Amino acid sequence: MSMLGIIIGVAAVIVMMAIGQGSKQSIREELAKQGTNLLTIRPGADMRGGVRMDPSAMQTLKQADYEAIQKEAKFVKGISPEVTTSGQAVFGSNNTTSTCYGESPDYLTIKLWDIEEGVCFTEEDVNKSAKVCIVGQTIVKELFPNGQDPVGKNIRFKNIPFRIIGVLKGKGYNTWGMDQDNVIIAPYTTVMKRLAAQTHYNSIVCSAVTEELSDQAIEDLTAILRRTHKLKDGDEDNFTIRSQQEFMETMSSTMDTITIILVVAAAFSLLVAGIGIMNIMLVSVTERTKEIGLRMSVGARGTDILNQFLIEATLISVTGGVFGVLVGALLTWGCNALIGYPAVIPMWSVVVSFVVCVTIGMAFGYFPALKAARLDPIEAIRYE
Repeated sequence: MSMLGIIIGVAAVIVMMAIGQGSKQSIREELAKQGTNLLTIRPGADMRGGVRMDPSAMQTLKQADYEAIQKEAKFVKGISPEVTTSGQAVFGSNNTTSTCYGESPDYLTIKLWDIEEGVCFTEEDVNKSAKVCIVGQTIVKELFPNGQDPVGKNIRFKNIPFRIIGVLKGKGYNTWGMDQDNVIIAPYTTVMKRLAAQTHYNSIVCSAVTEELSDQAIEDLTAILRRTHKLKDGDEDNFTIRSQQEFMETMSSTMDTITIILVVAAAFSLLVAGIGIMNIMLVSVTERTKEIGLRMSVGARGTDILNQFLIEATLISVTGGVFGVLVGALLTWGCNALIGYPAVIPMWSVVVSFVVCVTIGMAFGYFPALKAARLDPIEAIRYE
């Protein structure tokens, strides 16, 4: 029974660590697919008439910002203004709800997106506000269920016709359950003029030259935007710049916190198992009182008796830990193979589990062992 408690406790700790680390790794891989050097510029909150406006209501990102970044940014290798709008995409009798992203041709390179069929629109299409687009796999599946080739077909989005010139490779659902393939990407000028009817950008996405230069790129972009927005020294930025690396670190920190909470919760079962070991060892000392008295009467010292019971308690813990690791590994495999949930066992979790097992065995076995070592040999032999 004592060993069973250790097995359950160790297995629970390992599974919790595996789930936490697996989720963290999955999120990092998902974010890495969008480019680890990705930078996103969005409008920031601002004061208007003494009232702080919501960032989504701000219209601070303009064509002048885009042009200034193109000309002056030293640590940026790709840039795309972004205008988004949601609506109904229609082809024949089929329709689906989607989001249309207005972008520049650099967008696919920035977001590490590949074209499976067809081509991407060009700068000429942007200048002409051409009604062309590239679509994700979900759009193809919903609007062309009979296996038709979508390239060259005309679909309607918010009653505006768009000719499909390319199809994106599938990315599937991300970690947060969002369908990354349910997208329509068109020239940003087309979306601004024909769909959104606005003169500002919702955001600007760009990529730093390298991941290591992301901080320098943010400083460079900040200086450019403060100048184009005519902000004085001491004025707050009316825009925000976030790097993918910063977001990855934030998510990793969050997942580490969640993992710690899960592990602490699972570790309570190890504490209960330790109490169980102490109880069993106390019963064992009582049942073997005569044996202890006999050993001491023929020359065994208190230290020998102490070591005997400490070793027994430690062996129970370590043996339970071995089986616990095996059970934990089996459950982790089940999460991966049967449920499909990402789970990775870090080697340090196995080491920590063994250290904890030995510590629990010695800590909770010490009191019963000390009790046995302090028995009077004469009284112990007479014990009934």
